[in-house]
Amino acid sequence: MAPPTRTPRSRWIEEGLRMLAEGGPEAVRIEPLAARLGVSRGGFYWHFDDRGALLEEMLDSWERESVGRVLDRYQEGDDPRESVRRAGALTFSDRLLPIDLAVRDWSRRDAAVAARLRRVDNQRMDFLRARFAEFVDDEAEVEARAMLSFSLLIGNHFMAADHGPRPRSEVLELAAAHLLA
Repeated sequence: MAPPTRTPRSRWIEEGLRMLAEGGPEAVRIEPLAARLGVSRGGFYWHFDDRGALLEEMLDSWERESVGRVLDRYQEGDDPRESVRRAGALTFSDRLLPIDLAVRDWSRRDAAVAARLRRVDNQRMDFLRARFAEFVDDEAEVEARAMLSFSLLIGNHFMAADHGPRPRSEVLELAAAHLLA
């Protein structure tokens, strides 16, 4: 008789991240998660000790993907301006953005998540500082451009403002052009 097929740990984590993005950490519950995967909750305990262990692994996965993926794609000698653009596109992709926003919201109520978010954001800022320093000589200007770039990427998703006759995508491209000049 063949051994029972188990739902891979990665599927539990990925579906947990989707639930986090949809409804925050309160939405990530074992029963609904198992139901979404079409399996029994018993399979959950094969991979995780408890819900807290799943939440930690979800945060690990988010951190690896949102920081590690950017750093993995960076090559010495890459055009620094293109590296900044690529980092923003990877970090705030359609897949990662909802998770990132959910983690930011969660961090307002959980000190451990806030500490993790600070670590991730510091790594992101370090990357931006290093790239801007490749074509900007003034240290204060490097810091300002890094902060403005990062703020633009995050803040864009919270703004509801119109931009006159211009589409938002055009305004974002103009802002990026100023920062990368």
